[in-house]
Amino acid sequence: MSDAQELAALLAQLPDAELAAVVEVATDGRAGLAALHAVAQSLAATLGHAPDVIDVTPDTLPVESYSQSQTAGVSGQVGGGPGVAGVPVPPAGMPSAPGLGGYTNSGVPTFESVRDKVEQRYGTSQGMGELDRQTPVGRSVEEQWDARAKAARERLDQIRKSMHGKGSEQGNDSE
Repeated sequence: MSDAQELAALLAQLPDAELAAVVEVATDGRAGLAALHAVAQSLAATLGHAPDVIDVTPDTLPVESYSQSQTAGVSGQVGGGPGVAGVPVPPAGMPSAPGLGGYTNSGVPTFESVRDKVEQRYGTSQGMGELDRQTPVGRSVEEQWDARAKAARERLDQIRKSMHGKGSEQGNDSE
C-alpha cells in the first residue's frame, strides 16, 4: 500500500472537525490553496475546532485500528470506489471566496493583486532613490556623475571643434 493510500485511509477515519483542522493546517500559507484554506477555517469554526497540532502518521494509531480491508477502495481506481465519502462544500449561505488572497479559485493571480504588487515595488524603489539622494554618500555619487557628464560634454565639444576646424582648412586648401 502506498503512503498516499495510507494517509487517505487515516484521514477518512477522522471526525469532521479534526479533518477540517488538518486541512486548515496543511493549507496555511499556500497561495494556490487559499480558497481551500478559507473553507477549512470556516468548517473548523462551525464544527468545533480540533487541537492545534494534529499528527496523522500511522504511529499515532494502534496497528489493529487500520487494516487492509478498511483501505481496499482508496486507490482511486475505476470501480474501486472513492476512499473519501465526499468533498467538503461550503454551506449555502457562505460566499465562495473568489480572489481570496489575490488569487482566483484555480490559483491564478488576479489582475488587481499583480497591479498592487507592481505599484508597491515601484513606490518602494522611488522611496529608496529619494532616501539615497538625501545621504552624504548618495549626494557625492550624484555629484560625481554630474561632473563626469559635464567633462564628457566638454570633451565632445572639443572633438567637434577640432574636426570642424580641420574640415574647413582642408576645404580652403582645395580652392
